[in-house]
Amino acid sequence: MIPSAEQIAEVLGQGGVVLLPTDTVLGLAASPAFPEAVDKIYALKQRPRQKNLPIMVADADQIFELGADVSFEAAKLLASPYVPGALTLILPVDAQRAPTWLDGRSEIAVRIPDNDLLLNALRLAGPLMVTSANRSGAETPATTDDALAQLHGAPDLTVPGKGAAPAPSTIVNCTVTPVEIERHGVVSAAQIAETLA
Repeated sequence: MIPSAEQIAEVLGQGGVVLLPTDTVLGLAASPAFPEAVDKIYALKQRPRQKNLPIMVADADQIFELGADVSFEAAKLLASPYVPGALTLILPVDAQRAPTWLDGRSEIAVRIPDNDLLLNALRLAGPLMVTSANRSGAETPATTDDALAQLHGAPDLTVPGKGAAPAPSTIVNCTVTPVEIERHGVVSAAQIAETLA
């Protein structure tokens, strides 16, 4: 039985961590409103604390609400066929507009996923910290069962399934000019270049 977006949002809204399929690889999600939930993701993954977690949002409005500054190039990428989809943008953050949980952050990595269940949960719960559901340094698991076997502990809710793509999202750093690809993934360098041409 697949939990509904409402059930997922309810667990997240109570400070829980959810293991769920995304449009790329399996992810671990938590609401940034609950520092203990974010701590739990780091513990499950055994991830170094100095590595910030990426943020998933439902739409461009939620990106603006995070205090992100969207450059001309970033706006072109957000308007491309790859959004919603496997494209993560690193954007500078305006501390005056950013929520308190982004205190001390000068930039964020943000993505709008192409997954209806996840998008609906994001609309209900707000922006979420979402990272791949593997132990730090290990291969990304194919199924939620594989992920549960690999993680250091258990999430509060598991949405059964598998990732929809063989690779993670492509990360484009939009805080520099020209923009730079920091991680090659589903969206190719040629597709990025064509979008920005």
